[in-house]
Amino acid sequence: MKKDLTQGNVTKTMLLFACPMILGNLLQQFYNIADAWIVGKFLGPDALAAVGSAYSLMTFLTSVMIGLCMGSGTVFSVCFGKKEKQQLKNSILTSFGFIAAVTILMNLLVFAGIDFILYLLRVPSDIYELMREYVWIIFYGIFFVFLYNYFAFLLRAIGNSVAPLFFLGISVLFNIFLDFLFVVVFEQGVGGAALATIIAQAISGIGIGIYVYLKEPALRPKRKEFKINRKTTIEVIRHSAAACVQQSVMNFGILMIQGLVNSFGAAVMAAFAAVVKIDSFAYMPAQEFGNAFSLFISQNYGGGKPERVREGIRKAVKISLLFCLSVSAVIFVAAPYLIQIFVDSTETEIIRTGVEYLRIEGSFYCGIGILFLLYGYYRGIEKPEMSLLLTIISLGTRVLLAYLLAPVSSIGVLGIWWAIPIGWFLADLTGILCIRKMRAGFR
Repeated sequence: MKKDLTQGNVTKTMLLFACPMILGNLLQQFYNIADAWIVGKFLGPDALAAVGSAYSLMTFLTSVMIGLCMGSGTVFSVCFGKKEKQQLKNSILTSFGFIAAVTILMNLLVFAGIDFILYLLRVPSDIYELMREYVWIIFYGIFFVFLYNYFAFLLRAIGNSVAPLFFLGISVLFNIFLDFLFVVVFEQGVGGAALATIIAQAISGIGIGIYVYLKEPALRPKRKEFKINRKTTIEVIRHSAAACVQQSVMNFGILMIQGLVNSFGAAVMAAFAAVVKIDSFAYMPAQEFGNAFSLFISQNYGGGKPERVREGIRKAVKISLLFCLSVSAVIFVAAPYLIQIFVDSTETEIIRTGVEYLRIEGSFYCGIGILFLLYGYYRGIEKPEMSLLLTIISLGTRVLLAYLLAPVSSIGVLGIWWAIPIGWFLADLTGILCIRKMRAGFR
């Protein structure tokens, strides 16, 4: 299951490594839909609203932790490519302690400030108690989310993308089964749904940790190696912090856009909610391919193989463009039918707005496909700050243009839709020009 990304056919290597990561994310998306269906079907719209709002909060907060794990994964991959086993062990030990401490602190802050957080989110009084119950329980499982993501990024960094998929699959199946058991059979309400999630997270987090301990003994630091290396600590924090801020900026930008969308009324809100779900499926494979590409680059960069890196860039761009252009064509043609998966056919205004969004933004998926590759490239050559800069340019442009154009009566909500691809392409242009200036990053 472990694959050396510095050897073999470049295209085949990248695709075989990326496929399990893409399947894993698709699996997670299907679970999110199943979870929402179970809660909405058996507990009603108030419970669905509470769980849905809590999920948005969870996504924002866990993005911090996932960003830290992602940044550490780049450090692991570079060390693995350089064959620096001792440095890899030091990085594993340092990053585990650092991210675990951040996770525990974040957990404590949420428990201490849960009522204040719900107040800031302006949770309606009729679902307040439901959401508070769900969030209070769900955050007991946050450490298990850390464990899964930490060891998943570690395994991917050394070329194993299959094992994380296996443990994610087990977790998803358990989660759906336990949702039915606790919500439908035992009638434990939103608390039961939260408990089901915690148990499933524990299974995947502890399970993958045991797997790494048993199957990768070379990664286990010995007692005498339990010491802090200043250089390693700085490197881990640098990469982790940059990826963490990048993830947080992305989610914060999306929250700002959501606020602007809400100002246009219920129909636009409903259309936006539907197309965001479609978007998550449409370009998610390109996003995961970008993450796999990042680890490919970091291993070969660490291994001192610039020609393989350059070939990887050329092949990855072709693969991403082919996929994104194909998806754009499907989205453009099928937009009215895709919207009706989430909206009744009688809701003509919502459908019209949703189709308008998809045909504008969806026509330019190649822009975000290239941007995901640029994120991955700069993380891979140990320049995570550039990935952060591109995120700021992309989302900053999107937010600024949206807020400038949307109030113009002749433009309105169209300004929000057009701001998205414009932001992507400005970030793409910046990233490509910087690559050329740095002579492919190997100066």
